Amino acid sequence: MTTDGSIEAAAFVMALRGRGVRDTDTLRALERVPRERFAPAHLRDLARRDLALPLPCGQTMTAPSVIATMLTALGARPGMRLLEIGTGSGYVTTLLLRLGAAHVHSLERYAVLAEDARSALLPEDRVRVTLATGDGLDPACLPEGRFDRILLNGALSDLPPHLFAALAPGGRLVGALGTAEAARLVVVAVGTDAAIQERTGDRLRLGSLTPGRARVL
Repeated sequence: MTTDGSIEAAAFVMALRGRGVRDTDTLRALERVPRERFAPAHLRDLARRDLALPLPCGQTMTAPSVIATMLTALGARPGMRLLEIGTGSGYVTTLLLRLGAAHVHSLERYAVLAEDARSALLPEDRVRVTLATGDGLDPACLPEGRFDRILLNGALSDLPPHLFAALAPGGRLVGALGTAEAARLVVVAVGTDAAIQERTGDRLRLGSLTPGRARVL
């Protein structure tokens, strides 16, 4: 990273701290991953601001402060196996890797977004990512095995029960319940005794997750 890039990254992190982001691991990951690499070319000058940015197919890059809130709640740790639903630009996928994920299985319903995200990933990161086009809200699209963490990059009116079954003992799911206009953070934890606990948190400005695989190729 250039000196100018380092200064911009530090200013970006300081601005997020000013918005209440305190988790050191999350801030370090946000500092290390240049958001502009994943933003549409004509919006890259806005990438280091706390703004949601439009993507193709009517989707958005979530604002960094919202991402930080969700990643802090997710509590990903080195060596974990993660499931991400809603790849989008691939920015959050890379942040999950910087948090130490051993592997991220990421599902995106829009093929064009999945291809763009794959292109934006660094070559050394691609070996730890399985990026597939499919509907993560459909049980048939999920890979075998269980996950230590599941991240939903969008809001839903209800959480699909099959996602709880995809969590390993001690696992955690983070997403949002509600609509794009009125969503709240939701955290689901599975205890080692398989007991499920669900809690809601702060309001988030987060786009909705749409079920089904997109017909746009």
